[in-house]
Amino acid sequence: MSKLLNEEVVSIDKIAWEIYKLTIKSEYVSKNALPGQFINIKCSEGITALLRRPISICDVDRANGTFDVCFQIKGIGTEYLARKAASELIDIIAPIGNPFHLSKDYKKIAVVGGGIGVFPLLYLLRESSHAKRYTFLGYRNKDHVVLEDEYKKLSDKYFISTDDGSAGYKGLVTDLLEKELQEKSIDIVYACGPTPMIRKVMELTNKYDTKCQVSMEQRMGCGIGACLVCACKTKAENEDGWEYSHVCKDGPVFWSNEIILD
Repeated sequence: MSKLLNEEVVSIDKIAWEIYKLTIKSEYVSKNALPGQFINIKCSEGITALLRRPISICDVDRANGTFDVCFQIKGIGTEYLARKAASELIDIIAPIGNPFHLSKDYKKIAVVGGGIGVFPLLYLLRESSHAKRYTFLGYRNKDHVVLEDEYKKLSDKYFISTDDGSAGYKGLVTDLLEKELQEKSIDIVYACGPTPMIRKVMELTNKYDTKCQVSMEQRMGCGIGACLVCACKTKAENEDGWEYSHVCKDGPVFWSNEIILD
């Protein structure tokens, strides 16, 4: 169950170009958050950045009662958030959303992330130690590669791609995924990233008859399902064959066969 919390900032570090990792002390979130869930964070006081910002939970340290979120500066709200300092209190609603479905029946899993969509996959890997873990991460260039040591430690196989070839494979990360899917040995694929990447992952997992869950990246206004900002099309048993779902309330994680990407 999500709660409104005032928690302490432990640290904030710049980890790549305009990307920051924020560590927050919270016994409640560290005990209750599941992979794929997010927080809704108040970036500043006053009306300058009125709406909360949804940010995926990147990792959890239960022993120390902390959790990490990572974010990229994209506007005034995240600019304010990047100015936070250790010992400050921060206003959050957490944890929110439907998580990834993890099962010990999945003996070999693959995670596929693109851009800032890589962040919720780290916690998923940490919670999947029972499985063989394959990681596929795509970035614009080498300057955007983040948390590489952390991902490598939690991966049995680790692949990265960049658009310009400055790190790893030059091209789409889904090209690397397809090579593994062809072996028919992956039980489930978890994906988060830009819509074109998600669309291709869905196409490939359907082609190779592999289970797939996706975490949808959408702008959110309220984070509680009251507004229509984060609406997305999902399949439904009605005359039209589809309906609008809210990413914040009904997601952010969906089975790939539920989603309709126009």
